[in-house]
Amino acid sequence: MTDTTAPQTASAAAALDLGVGGMTCASCVSRVERALRKLPGVQDAAVNLATESVHLTYDGQQHPDMSAQASRAIRNAGYEPRAPQQGPPQEGSDLPWAGFAPVAAGLLLSAPLVLPMLGDLFGQHWMLPAWIQFLLATPVQFILGARFYKAGWHAAKALTGNMDLLVALGTSAGYGLSLWLWATAPDGHAPHLYFEASAVVITLVLLGKWLEARAKRQTTAAIRALHALRPQVARLVGREGEVDVPIAEIMVGDRLVVRPGERIALDGKVLEGHTQVDESMLTGEPLPVPREAGGRLTGGSINGEGRIVMQVTAVGSETVLSRIIRLVEDAQAAKAPIQRLVDKVAAVFVPVVLVIALATLAGWLWSGAGLESALIHAVAVLVIACPCALGLATPAAIMAGTGVAAQHGVLIKDAEALETAHRVTTVAFDKTGTLTLGRPRLTAFHVEPGGDEAGLLAAVASVQAGSEHPLARAVVQAASERGLAAPEPQDVRAVPGRGTEGRAQGRDWRVGSLRWMQELGASLGPLQAQADALQQGGATVSALAERQAGGAVAVRALLAFGDEPKPGVREALAELKARGVRCVMISGDNRGAANAMARRLGLDPDAGDVLAEVLPGGKADAVRRLQQGGADGKGPQVVAMVGDGVNDAPALAAADVGLAMGDGTDVAMHAAGITLMRGEPHLVAAALDISRRTVAKIRQNLFWAFIYNVAGIPLAALGYLSPVMAGAAMALSSVSVMTNALLLKRWRG
Repeated sequence: MTDTTAPQTASAAAALDLGVGGMTCASCVSRVERALRKLPGVQDAAVNLATESVHLTYDGQQHPDMSAQASRAIRNAGYEPRAPQQGPPQEGSDLPWAGFAPVAAGLLLSAPLVLPMLGDLFGQHWMLPAWIQFLLATPVQFILGARFYKAGWHAAKALTGNMDLLVALGTSAGYGLSLWLWATAPDGHAPHLYFEASAVVITLVLLGKWLEARAKRQTTAAIRALHALRPQVARLVGREGEVDVPIAEIMVGDRLVVRPGERIALDGKVLEGHTQVDESMLTGEPLPVPREAGGRLTGGSINGEGRIVMQVTAVGSETVLSRIIRLVEDAQAAKAPIQRLVDKVAAVFVPVVLVIALATLAGWLWSGAGLESALIHAVAVLVIACPCALGLATPAAIMAGTGVAAQHGVLIKDAEALETAHRVTTVAFDKTGTLTLGRPRLTAFHVEPGGDEAGLLAAVASVQAGSEHPLARAVVQAASERGLAAPEPQDVRAVPGRGTEGRAQGRDWRVGSLRWMQELGASLGPLQAQADALQQGGATVSALAERQAGGAVAVRALLAFGDEPKPGVREALAELKARGVRCVMISGDNRGAANAMARRLGLDPDAGDVLAEVLPGGKADAVRRLQQGGADGKGPQVVAMVGDGVNDAPALAAADVGLAMGDGTDVAMHAAGITLMRGEPHLVAAALDISRRTVAKIRQNLFWAFIYNVAGIPLAALGYLSPVMAGAAMALSSVSVMTNALLLKRWRG
């Protein structure tokens, strides 16, 4: 059981994950959720049939013992509370024939009962004596079928219904009818018995559940592949030299040796040596990346040709790999909005089926058919109506879709983002670091007439030295390349969305955007023409101004910065536009620079594809305007925002779908529903395509799940389906849903 408390809210909201054994259909899901939501303090309960788990949110401050209460509620509802699956499955559980023994027993016992039916097709009469049929059918009914009686009894006590109740009632009716016909048959007369129908239905249901379980193991292949990336031991550099120790004993700050070809155990940084690192299983990037002293290393990646010494920076659940696994597990266990509608249908489905079965029995009796015929038709209704496929339709597709996405470097945080992404009509991109490399360089430095260029550049570098802004780093690098020594600044303060102010060389400086200069009342004077020319050329222009004794601000120099588009960005945007998705760039740059970069990327500023001079705090408002359709009359839009996941957090949260660009250092970006492990815009199209295909699979699965019931129930009620055929159709419905979902694993970006 996993119990994590989230202290952000005043109500001390906490989360609890539990495994739930014994669930078989969508009705079971509704029943467990109802039982848990009745508990005091529970805010929500979401059950996933495919993962056999429940995610509970509750008031952790008022109800610290929720784990015990929830477990008891699950048990009282007729199901088995379990600890959620932690780590890879146990050895042997993933073998192709694991868990097949009960099915094999059912097939062996049922085969002799079915052979006479096949013989009749060829004019052969192989009817077994009644006592042999009884001996073969009874173990199937009460030993292999015991699970249906147990779960069905719990459902009946709770005045609800589920698949088990339908199977137990249907097969018991067929078995009981056979006993009655055998007992009342005249001496010397061999009555037609229905032992084979009950035995075969139970065997088929067991076969269907086994095939489901096997398919579920395939949908979780992505999780198991990620777990397999974790080495069990690492080579620690200690006082006595190098020694192999278990991963659990490694602490932050330890030094580890990684030899060529070994898997890197934990997150860290290179202390000694240089190498190439294969991070393809984490990022989907097939090419190795170089790593030298100071370079970041991610646990689970594979070292190349160099021997390196690394220092551990994260262990346990704080590593990138652990976060990725947790993110994928959460997404696979999440419930999509469309599933809530399915749950509501399932809640009333079984009671309605019971009414239909009784109506079928009464109708056939009223029409003059005998009790034997009427009962068999009612049994067929009960058997074919089991809503197994209904409960698996959505979670099976979500598990497969999120799994294949993770393998390609797209981490989907929740099922709602996955379901919404396919409807996106507009994608808004942050410019710096998303569409561009985010490594601007100082391309021009113009000073006022008679100004000291070296001294002013040193002053700018001094004020900007402590800033992490890309433009500030570019200034510091340019000053360093010229060999200029930046004096120690005083009273440095960042002005959000505008620039930096501080004192250096005994003078009071302001470094920031031209818009800030206007707000300060500073005129560019003789530098105005150069500023206009630089902006028209696509440069990002900032200014250095001095605050004088009287309070006036005078511009002393202009700084022009240039950035380069990321490789493949133009093609990625063209791919999105070819799919009918509008692409918009949001930038804090002046309009001239933003428009120039947009044209290089294939965007059309005249068509409204550029939103320039947007302050960091205004990006969320820009996204909302795009959602409303803006002033271009396009009407409401479904907007995805793509950003770096830190500065763009409000905009990512405001968008219908947030996609955070990440390099693996912070995959759990809470503001975004989807994280792209590589900073490559073409993954945006991949994420939208995976969403589209997953939602298509969900719809196909729901169609097949409903069609089996909608078409099958009337056919069974009218006498066109025998219980055996109904059992086969019911089992086939679950298998077809799981198989259809597994086709998502064939997706290629």
